[in-house]
Amino acid sequence: MQALLFLLDALAAFFSLLLLTRFFMQLNRVAFSNQLGSFIMQLTNWAVKPLRRIIPGVMGWDFASLLPAWWLQCLLLLIVVSLRGIAPDGAEMGQLALLVLWRGAVATLRLAIYLFIGALFVQAVLSWVNPFSPLAAPVNQFNRPLLQPIQRFLPPIANIDLSPLVAILLLQVVLMLL
Repeated sequence: MQALLFLLDALAAFFSLLLLTRFFMQLNRVAFSNQLGSFIMQLTNWAVKPLRRIIPGVMGWDFASLLPAWWLQCLLLLIVVSLRGIAPDGAEMGQLALLVLWRGAVATLRLAIYLFIGALFVQAVLSWVNPFSPLAAPVNQFNRPLLQPIQRFLPPIANIDLSPLVAILLLQVVLMLL
């Protein structure tokens, strides 16, 4: 049973991260005309395109990409509850539903934070190894909204930008609070 839960968690996390990456790429106006964008589009179009007919985007927020990530996390939690044999009665069903929806939102937020931490690490490594990589521009665009406020208060010191380090530390604090 542990192996099954591990596989389900890995699959749900993988597709949720893809959907969240698509959501944030669209929100941050990152171009999809690169390998990363094409990869994400091809792996998520099956879920996002049909939902776009039902769930409209609002002010740059692509809810057709965000909501499936949340639903996947909620579904994973429901599967975990059912596999553990927890059978609530009628009065507890409403509480369980609210708990699953809330915990699904928290799990989705945690995944989004992990996504940004990973993107910040990729940006840092690319800046050291190959700053002119085709992946560097989209990753920089992806992280820009997170780094710009920090860079206003912390300018580069001897041409070294410490804002990714500060952003990772702040994101780690947010994870601890969750």
